[in-house]
Amino acid sequence: MTNSKSLIFSLLILFSSIAYRSQTLSKETILISTPYGNMKLKLYEETPLHKANFLNLVKSGFYDSLLFHRVINSFMIQGGDPDSKRANDTVLLGNGDIGYWIPAEFNASIFHKKGVIAAAREGDDVNPKKESSGCQFYIVQGKKYDSLALKKAEIRVNRDVVIKTNYLVGFGGKSKKLKDYYIRLFTQGKNDSLNWAVKQLSDSVSIAEYYKAKRYVFSEKQKKAYESIGGTPHLDNNYTAFGEVIEGLDVIDKIAAVKTDKNDRPKENIRMKLSLIEEGKTKK
Repeated sequence: MTNSKSLIFSLLILFSSIAYRSQTLSKETILISTPYGNMKLKLYEETPLHKANFLNLVKSGFYDSLLFHRVINSFMIQGGDPDSKRANDTVLLGNGDIGYWIPAEFNASIFHKKGVIAAAREGDDVNPKKESSGCQFYIVQGKKYDSLALKKAEIRVNRDVVIKTNYLVGFGGKSKKLKDYYIRLFTQGKNDSLNWAVKQLSDSVSIAEYYKAKRYVFSEKQKKAYESIGGTPHLDNNYTAFGEVIEGLDVIDKIAAVKTDKNDRPKENIRMKLSLIEEGKTKK
């Protein structure tokens, strides 16, 4: 009996630790040096493909002298375009890549809180598997969200579920009102309006069906983080996050606040240098 109780207790401890476990930070630490200060970054063990790729690029010096070429305040700072190393001050950046994509590595314990580093990628129309760029990345600044804003962000994450639900409700005989609305837009040639409408939850039947559907739901941990430190929740489960800044969050704010042109490129060149460090020393 004593042994059985001990076993049950041990299992409860194990399951509890699994339920509340966060992502595992790598032993490696990466220093991102910029004109606005330094950031220390650790990668996630739960995204091994992205981790290995990023470490290889850092070790090779790939990122040295590249620009943070796209900056949007209250959203993110983006870099890693190889074309940015020698680009003039007016060229449009963001199309450069390394010649391969990385399979998506989504994980329920990883989300876009402030300071997270994630992989940029091509859009869903040419990249339905949501594979990552081999080199371009962004670091989340984001903003704080209240409960209503988080609810809207969660619906945005589940856009594909919303569209499917609306079509099934509208053309599956569950809501004549919605079907008539879609047919009217179609017959009037208002395709842009139709494309917008199917992404919205406006019909009461669709709303009820959506909340019964299998979908991505923010955890309490996510909600707490987005309400307290902020982030970009609508990117969750759509872009692979593979690490986080553990020191230097203020540097993100400084870079995000710089003046930019109409293409979100900083008007001053903000170059980066990435190095592996250990015990405060740069690895050779």
